[in-house]
Amino acid sequence: MRTTLQKHRLVSLMALTAALAGCGGSTDKTTAPAPSPTPPTGQISLQFNEPENNVLEPGASEPLAATVNVNGSAAPNGTVATFTVNPAAAATLAPVAPTTVSGTASTTLTVSSLPPSATFQVSALATSSASTAGDTLTYYVRPAHKKLQVLVPAYFDASADPSPWATLTSGAASYPDVQITAIANQSNGILTATSEVDDDLTKALTDFRAVANTTNKVIGYVATSSATGALSVADVKATINNYIRLYPGMLDGFFLDGMATDSARLAYFQEIYNYAKALTTGMSTAATPPGAPTVIGNPGTYPVAAYAGVADTLVTYAGNAVAYQGIDPQPASTWVYAKDNTAQAMLVHTASTCTDMQTAVKNANRPRMNTGMVYATNLAIGASWSALPTYWTQLLGTVDALNKQRPLPLC
Repeated sequence: MRTTLQKHRLVSLMALTAALAGCGGSTDKTTAPAPSPTPPTGQISLQFNEPENNVLEPGASEPLAATVNVNGSAAPNGTVATFTVNPAAAATLAPVAPTTVSGTASTTLTVSSLPPSATFQVSALATSSASTAGDTLTYYVRPAHKKLQVLVPAYFDASADPSPWATLTSGAASYPDVQITAIANQSNGILTATSEVDDDLTKALTDFRAVANTTNKVIGYVATSSATGALSVADVKATINNYIRLYPGMLDGFFLDGMATDSARLAYFQEIYNYAKALTTGMSTAATPPGAPTVIGNPGTYPVAAYAGVADTLVTYAGNAVAYQGIDPQPASTWVYAKDNTAQAMLVHTASTCTDMQTAVKNANRPRMNTGMVYATNLAIGASWSALPTYWTQLLGTVDALNKQRPLPLC
């Protein structure tokens, strides 16, 4: 017979075993999964909080949130929203199924190593006892951001006293970290065998190129049409050749004005582009790579996508500052995200104040615009490029500050 002490020990052991089993301490028991949150009762709706930026770079992480309502009010805390990516390999989400807090479900989106111009969608879904609701966002992937540059239509009179070329050059010296490409213009971009060198322009180009510790460039303005209509390919090639003849070793490329926007003249500009890119003799040795001319085309708006192959950079906006705030490459011209931001330029006139200029430059710098070469002036249409803007140094300072992620200079 068990003694009284043995009975007490047996009861204690049985109680301890039961307690451990109840706490999940037993090695032969599995913990039951937590029950799924109960869907709320009533009509549900879900809408993404529109992200500030839907153009990302490979590896980038962005917060993402959706608003969930039930019967017109914030969904109860703990309501599940399920997020998915299509294609699944394009990005990851953490968490995948967040629960709402004050009617908002939040997650973090991280882009995979995708090629430029890739697109993907993110969807979210929430369910109640009465309905299911969802929403979808489209994202675009662009190459890694490059520093902003300044593209100056330097159509000035080099013989003026003082010449805007001198102000341009002093600004370049003050901001050596800002790359400037100056467009030199002789005879409105139509040069012939009888055209003569402009000694004042030669001096201006020499002084500008002499600024130390910069990667500044000079390109020649080339017209592709005149008052009588389109110029022939032979005429345009002649202008290019005569620029080299008059200013040997001083030009880094050419600015093709009047570029078309539809495919009808694509072959015309393709031939000119191929010709210019093949030139080496007489071009500046400072070109990158050496002897490879830069070709910038100016359609002044978004052309068909094929034009991205007939210029190194396209001016996709040339116009007044107010209208520029409404320009958007989405959804019709998302092909721009296949290129570096420096493959797009904007030329804005009638930006009346320094603040207007800064607004335009900040707009260009947004990933959605993907524009890496900028210029803004207070001068109005008709004489937009006849002089530098009154806020020239602030323009350079604004670009420099954005590149270095510093506060913008005061206006």
